[in-house]
Amino acid sequence: MSTSSNKSTENTTAEDTVELDLSDVIPRVGQPVGGGQLWDPCSTSDIRRWVMAMDYPNPIHWDEEFARASRYGGIVAPQSIAIALDYGHGAAPACVGRIPGSHLIFGGEEWWFYGTPVRPGDKLLQERRFHDYKVAQTNFAGPTLFQRGDTTHRNQHGALVARERSTSIRYLAEEANKRGMYENQLGEKKQWTEAELDEVGRLRTEWLMSNRLGVSPHYDEVKVGDTLPRRVIGPHSIASFTTEYRAFLFNIWGTFEWVTPQGVDDPWVYQDPGWTEGFGFDEEGAKIDPRLRDGLYVGPSRGHIDQDKAGKVGMARAYGYGATMGGWCTDYVAYWAGNDGLVRHIKSDYRLPSFEGDVTYFDAEVIDKQDQSEWGVPLVQIKLQLTNQDGGVLVKSIAEVELPL
Repeated sequence: MSTSSNKSTENTTAEDTVELDLSDVIPRVGQPVGGGQLWDPCSTSDIRRWVMAMDYPNPIHWDEEFARASRYGGIVAPQSIAIALDYGHGAAPACVGRIPGSHLIFGGEEWWFYGTPVRPGDKLLQERRFHDYKVAQTNFAGPTLFQRGDTTHRNQHGALVARERSTSIRYLAEEANKRGMYENQLGEKKQWTEAELDEVGRLRTEWLMSNRLGVSPHYDEVKVGDTLPRRVIGPHSIASFTTEYRAFLFNIWGTFEWVTPQGVDDPWVYQDPGWTEGFGFDEEGAKIDPRLRDGLYVGPSRGHIDQDKAGKVGMARAYGYGATMGGWCTDYVAYWAGNDGLVRHIKSDYRLPSFEGDVTYFDAEVIDKQDQSEWGVPLVQIKLQLTNQDGGVLVKSIAEVELPL
C-alpha cells in the first residue's frame, strides 16, 4: 500500500488536479471478500468451449478418442480452466471498494498450480481476499490505482488446485478518454493481405503440430537458450472477442450465486465499484431480465466489442481481455511441457491490449534450470513475450515448469 490518505494527491503538474477517491478502498485492505460461485460442476462442454475460445486445439482437451487413449483416460481441462470457472475473470478481489466514475482493465496475473487436474464433474470453490494497492501517475489516465487480490481454488474434495494473484488497473474513465493515449498512438485497423493471412495460418499450424501428441521433453534434455516454437493467434475480431467472453461461464444467464465469507461484516458482495455512467449492471432488474447484467449488452465489458463504448473508457477501439491473455500464456507453456509436464508457476505483466485487427505472436526461451526448487522438484524457467504485428509488447511472462526426469 502506497498512500495513507483517503485520496490520491500524487499530481505531477499544477494543472493536473484529478484525484481518485479511495475512501471506500483503504478500509478493506487485507479483508476476505465475497463474490460469485458457479452453481454447476465443470462439464466436457465447458472445457471444449474454453479451449475453443482460447484457440488452443490440444486434443486432450476436446477429442474424446484421443483423450481416452491418454494416461488421463478421458478429457481433462487445461490448467488455464481455473479462470473460466471463477467469477469476474478472476478480478473480483482486485476490484474492491467504490471509486466513482471509474473503469477497470487488467494489469497482470500470477498463478501457482498444485498438480490437481480439473476433470468433467469437478466443481471449483473460491476463497478471495483483497491483498493491497498502490497509486501511480500514468500517461494513460493520470492518477491510477493498481489493486491486487488473491483467489484460492479448491475442488469439491478440498484439494488445492491453484492460487491466483490478480492485478487490476482502476482509473477515471473521463480522464483516460480526455487524454486519448491509445487513440493518438493507434493507426488504422490493420488490413491483412491474403498472403499475410496465409503466413499467419502457416505459423499457427506449425505450432499446433509441434507437440500435438503431448510428448514431454525430459528435464535433462532441455538446455538454457532453447527456444519454444513460435505461436500466433489472430487476427482478433469482434467474433473472437465474443467467443472468448462467452467461455467465461459466469457470463451465462443464471450460472452463479453470490457467496459471503463467514465472520466478515462487509465482505464486498453484490456492490457497485463505481462504474462510469453507462457501464453498470442492473442487478435487481436482472432478476427478471438477465440481459440487464449481461456484460456484452450492458456493464463494464461492453467496450470490448463496441468501438464507441471502448472510446468512452480510453481504449480507442474494440479490445481483448486481460484474463484471456493470461490463459494464452499458461496454455502455450503447458503445450510445450506436454502431458507429463506441469506449469508450476507463471507471472504475467500486461503492457498493451490486443486490439481488433491485431495478431498476437508468442516467443519464448529457456533462461534457467533449477535442480532443486521450493516445490521439491527440478524446474525449467521460461521467459515468454507476446507482441503484436507492429512489435508492440502485450505481455511479459516468467514461468517455472516441472518436466519428467
